[in-house]
Amino acid sequence: MLKPGLTLFVLLIVSIAYAEQPVSGYEFLTPETRAMQDDDFENPGMSAVDDGRALFHQSNADGKSCAGCHGINGSKLSTKHIAKYPVYSKELQRPITLQRQIHLCWEDQLENIPLIYDSNDSVALETYVRYLARGEVVDVDITGPMKPFYDAGEELYNMRFGQIDMACVHCHVYHQGKRLRGQVLSQGQSNGFPEYRLGSGRITSLHRRLSECFVSFRAQPFSFGSEELINLEVYVHARGNGLKIETPAVRY
Repeated sequence: MLKPGLTLFVLLIVSIAYAEQPVSGYEFLTPETRAMQDDDFENPGMSAVDDGRALFHQSNADGKSCAGCHGINGSKLSTKHIAKYPVYSKELQRPITLQRQIHLCWEDQLENIPLIYDSNDSVALETYVRYLARGEVVDVDITGPMKPFYDAGEELYNMRFGQIDMACVHCHVYHQGKRLRGQVLSQGQSNGFPEYRLGSGRITSLHRRLSECFVSFRAQPFSFGSEELINLEVYVHARGNGLKIETPAVRY
């Protein structure tokens, strides 16, 4: 038989391993909030989908639009490829997020005025494109050239920050399922982003949510689109490999 101290240690390791099995934040919602997310007429995040759809089909002065390349309602887009973002760019030699890819198309292919990372239009377009892949399985490749960026994101995920001296792993691995200020801590999975946050009453990108967490640590957040947040996005998305995309999810 195992000694009591060793038994406790083994149980801790098992519980941590279990916590690392991907579970969508949907499973931590009340039945009422699940119903809100499931009903497109009740889901408040669908307004961002509508805004993104309008931008996707909007023609510029030359008559060009996203739909001109990718089809009406994105019919020519591969939902499986959307589910793979962030992906490695050989040209840039670094990961590229879905929002950044939208920026590149917007600027290079349509010759529009550049979008600001995490601006309202950027998030609306990202929400719409990712919504098109709703139900597709997250499948971020972290092998080959992506591995160093995944590792860098994992290091940040486990790093303590701010005056509170906390890391992402504390809430979303060690204490997932426990209550914090009246809400249950989820695994912090990203399969629903961009998502509608009931607490703030707005559609929220992953980078904005990560920044909000840094502020709660009383730490200086990284800039939207920064190398650090992109590495964290690689890690967090890959951590949810196998989960279905729920964009726009509804969360607290």
